[in-house]
Amino acid sequence: MFIDTKKKEINVKIVYYGPALSGKTTNLKVIYAKLNPKFRGELVTVDTKGERTLYFDFLPVEVTLPGGFKVKFHIYTVPGQVFYKASRKLVLKGADGIVFVADSSPDRREANIQIMQELKETLEEQGITLDSIPLVLQYNKRDLPNALDVDTLNADLNHLNVDYFLAVASQEKGVFETLDAIVKLVIKKLMSKTKA
Repeated sequence: MFIDTKKKEINVKIVYYGPALSGKTTNLKVIYAKLNPKFRGELVTVDTKGERTLYFDFLPVEVTLPGGFKVKFHIYTVPGQVFYKASRKLVLKGADGIVFVADSSPDRREANIQIMQELKETLEEQGITLDSIPLVLQYNKRDLPNALDVDTLNADLNHLNVDYFLAVASQEKGVFETLDAIVKLVIKKLMSKTKA
């Protein structure tokens, strides 16, 4: 979180985290395409030898805190491939909220579990516990005929019993519900900090 007192702006960082090809990039592309251009910055893609990391920001007019401060959200995805662990650590640094995007395909079950464990360990290396940061889960690709059932996904990934959303990001289903939930959690935490 970065506070710019001159501009009366609070910058927060939300990271979409999850295994390769789970739909993180699709989520961001849908959000970017649907947002009013006056409320968002440019969509920036870093693509290095197959690594896709996306970044953009937007400033909702409605989000104004006491004292006239506006909240500006910077939204990132991480590359999901196993060999980009170092990149994921860098992108995760300084995150104020996390959306974990899980792949509902049965053959991606182990990848979901492994990357959730990695998320937990990476945060701990940064002195943060998973239960201390705003977190929501998105169970993507619910349109698959053999999609893992929600009880299995919750047993594998939702040990903290946080809010989860069913999604088909490629069809724009569940994308904004997920975003809305993480934004509300981040603002709630921000408000509790400003009152402290």
